[in-house]
Amino acid sequence: MDLAVFFTGMMMSLSLIVAIGAQNAFVLRQGLRGEHVLAVCLACAISDAILITVGVTSFRTVSEWLPWLEPVMRYGGAAFLTWYGVKSLMSALRSKEALAADSSLPKTDLFRTLVACLALTWLNPHVYLDTVVLLGTISTQFTGSQGSFAVGAVLGSFVFFFALGYGAIKLRPVFERPTAWRILETLIALVMWIIAFKLLVGT
Repeated sequence: MDLAVFFTGMMMSLSLIVAIGAQNAFVLRQGLRGEHVLAVCLACAISDAILITVGVTSFRTVSEWLPWLEPVMRYGGAAFLTWYGVKSLMSALRSKEALAADSSLPKTDLFRTLVACLALTWLNPHVYLDTVVLLGTISTQFTGSQGSFAVGAVLGSFVFFFALGYGAIKLRPVFERPTAWRILETLIALVMWIIAFKLLVGT
């Protein structure tokens, strides 16, 4: 196990999924309501694990079939991360909004809850860009240590979703403070730019 690569995978995964979005708001809402929390957290984390594994294990093979794909995705990924970092920084500088979860909706059964959760995950095109393409591209920089990268990325996903779901009550005051999100968005921007730089220089 390469610990440096492991923590790189974990931090990259966390940086991508921690951004405010519909899926995270859904998990937070379920946590605040105490409704099907385990099932929802598992559904999100396992979905990420599958997609991350596909990206890390298959992207190299596909790149060998299509030699032009790896440099295109590397530079494309660097461009995306740079843009994402700028977006996060601008959000940190301008946004006065905080993440809110609507806890007033009527309770739903487990099946409907999971359908909604999986739809938010699998029908979102960005999840494929983040997990399969982006994390898959970054993993190619760690020849021989892709397993460590994948384990770190998957663990980061599990840690985040379970912390968000089960820590919702305690974390809600943090998420509802715009200042906390601005600090987080700034850190995300820095992480994105560092990874983009590493992609560009091939290290």
